Amino acid sequence: MLDKYFNYRKHKTDFKTEVIAGVSTFLTMAYIMFLNPVILADGGFDFGGVFTATALAAAIACFIAAFYAKTWPVGLAPGMGINAFIAYGVCLGMKYTPAEALGAVLVAGIVFLIISLTPIRAWLINSIPKSLKLGIGAGIGLFLAIIGFQLMGLTADNPVVLVQLGDLSNPLLLLGAGAFISMIVMEKMKIKGNIIIGIIAFSIIAWIFGLAKFNGIASAPPPMTHLFAFDLGAALSASMVTVIFTLFFIDFFDTAGTLTSVANVSGKIGRDGKIEDIDKAMLSDSVSTVAGAVLGTSTVTTYVESAAGVKAGGRTGMVSLVVGILFLLCLFFAPLATSLPKEIDGAALIYIATLFVRNITDIEWEDAAEAGPAVLAMIAMPFTYSISHGIALAFISYAAIKVCTGKTDVSPAIWVIAIASIISFVVA
Repeated sequence: MLDKYFNYRKHKTDFKTEVIAGVSTFLTMAYIMFLNPVILADGGFDFGGVFTATALAAAIACFIAAFYAKTWPVGLAPGMGINAFIAYGVCLGMKYTPAEALGAVLVAGIVFLIISLTPIRAWLINSIPKSLKLGIGAGIGLFLAIIGFQLMGLTADNPVVLVQLGDLSNPLLLLGAGAFISMIVMEKMKIKGNIIIGIIAFSIIAWIFGLAKFNGIASAPPPMTHLFAFDLGAALSASMVTVIFTLFFIDFFDTAGTLTSVANVSGKIGRDGKIEDIDKAMLSDSVSTVAGAVLGTSTVTTYVESAAGVKAGGRTGMVSLVVGILFLLCLFFAPLATSLPKEIDGAALIYIATLFVRNITDIEWEDAAEAGPAVLAMIAMPFTYSISHGIALAFISYAAIKVCTGKTDVSPAIWVIAIASIISFVVA
């Protein structure tokens, strides 16, 4: 039945290859089960509730992709970067409650869903300059890095120089450093699942030496404390416009970029340059974000780690089905998630940050008008501790540079976002 539905022969694959590809993709993105609850818990969310919501949201999203966008071998789950923005920017920085933040995620998901059904989708994808997309992506990576540094204890507050080197004699910090190095070494050796292997291996060392408490491996899933807990009142207020735009922007362009990357690897780009069935993949992603907000977690997005499954031979939605089933099985491993030392979680964040920053090599460095705003986005996000501020400053500076150099023939989307960003600073 699955052979007939996914049409393995047409896509030059088979059941065994698809299953192996699904396992490969899952191993490269399973870290989200541990990191998403840790990050959102810092913003006031319930750890157990987020753990269960993460597993269910990822599973449902993968099932939607499997049976609707069935030609796409992708994995979906709550996205890194967006969860940090929710926890540290929206909840801790702007003092919104988790329910109000989930309301914003829901509204942003609905906006994404509507746009995915219209020609606006293609217009937006083509409107934002490549340099800004790359700079914003790298900025999110650096934002994750500074959070990782804090979790590891590599940095400490200083009233004079703002930050200083932390206590390097802390044995958990040293284990975190070892975990980070091991992840890079395993990547170099092309070992799949290097992040999750590094987290578990060095956590075991911490448990053995009594540096962290081991709470067990399996249990019944924690209660869904954030199910239908979203608050739309604040989400529909004027002060939330910037937050919703940021959530939408990150999810929309991250998804578009990821799908383009996967399409390149899997040969889904036609001779005319169009990507096969991208509308179904985008729609699956947007519906999944809405579902995730209802369940009680941050924005769900398509993972670039899906390329691991494609490289393993995956070519159909069967890959997504396998990933979804494996995420469902994760429901029973909450005790293990609560046993992981934050220093080792921080090491994983720093490693993931390096993946975000890699693409800056594709920025047009010889053109200062393109590179300048991209770099501004990169450095503004960690230094202002806000992804939304970094995006806003990047678009404002990009528009201003174009005006001052007499090159005003840019997409109207640039002017709209720049003006909206200025207004958000004025009314903030």
